[in-house]
Amino acid sequence: MISKKSILFSLALVWQTVYAAPAFVPEAPSIAAKAYVLMDADSGEIISASNETESLAPASLTKMMTSYVIDSELKQGNIKLDDQVNVSEKAWAKNFPGSSKMFIEPGKEVTVDQLRKGIIVQSGNDASVAIAEHIAGSEDAFVQVMNHHAKLLGLTGTHFVNSMGLPNPDHYTTAIDIAKLAQAIIHDFPKEYYIYAMKSFEYNNIEQSNRNRLLWDRSMNVDGLKTGHTEEAGYCLVASAKEDDMRLISVVMGADSENSRKQASKKLLAWGFRYYRTITPVQAGESLHQLKVWYGKTDQLDVGIAKPIHITLPKSQVKVLKAEFVATEGLEAPIQKGQEVGKLFFRVDGKDIKEVPLVALNDLAEGGFFSRVNDWLTIKVKSLL
Repeated sequence: MISKKSILFSLALVWQTVYAAPAFVPEAPSIAAKAYVLMDADSGEIISASNETESLAPASLTKMMTSYVIDSELKQGNIKLDDQVNVSEKAWAKNFPGSSKMFIEPGKEVTVDQLRKGIIVQSGNDASVAIAEHIAGSEDAFVQVMNHHAKLLGLTGTHFVNSMGLPNPDHYTTAIDIAKLAQAIIHDFPKEYYIYAMKSFEYNNIEQSNRNRLLWDRSMNVDGLKTGHTEEAGYCLVASAKEDDMRLISVVMGADSENSRKQASKKLLAWGFRYYRTITPVQAGESLHQLKVWYGKTDQLDVGIAKPIHITLPKSQVKVLKAEFVATEGLEAPIQKGQEVGKLFFRVDGKDIKEVPLVALNDLAEGGFFSRVNDWLTIKVKSLL
């Protein structure tokens, strides 16, 4: 048996910096809201936050989860976009006076696709109830599905009791959970994400505009996500924007006006893009090194990472990012693709900022009899010397 020990390697990371990186990062802008979060959509890094775990009423931000469930059901094949939905008396628009609605009526045809747009663009409470009943049979049953997905996504501070966001003491969430939900929407259902950028939608001869006013702001590329407002929740806005290859998500909850939530979101996004950058330092499946393997068909094993990794840093730190990995010495075949053979560390100024498994990039079978005997003899001679 070969004695196993760890060996340390360094990786050279070369960045082509096309901007003058600011050496100083000022504090995040002051935000007049109950809570906020600024997150990078790819790395999941929280760049700035305040009261992010405080339990708050989500208002119509709830409909982000309603939409997430719709997309999940579509992906699983349980429903189709062209399904005709039966609008019940409970889902009738007249039941929601003074609130956002799509203006659906019992007896009129409406499709899943139309309801989905009515939920996101028009923020229709009536549309939320109709789709809930179509998917789960009743809104109460649909809420159970919503909470199930919340658990799967790790939204530990969230609990729903309705599909639309009407106030209830047991209906709550946190800014960090909403940011995670937005990230899941963007990454889990990228082909459906375009709906969040729609500026208006017409149904029943009534055209309504999206309440996310940042969609009209030409100073940044905002393409989602959702607004919310009740007297209890205040004014809420989840926004996402992209600059070059970096996407940020901002969550503002409990602002005092529609304009305040818009300006707060804009300030957060602008600050994040100005001072931070998200990079992909190594590619998944790319060979970072070859390790010596004994008793195999070949004696070299390509190693790297299995999944994409993204790192968000102040721009001034990107050029000083270093990578090292610790790998097992004395590996023996057989080895399976994906088998962990070490750890990859990313460091800034000597401090670890991220750690990921180093894995075999391919299977490596045992060698033939004579090859294995030769390796055994080589090891014996080395041990004697």
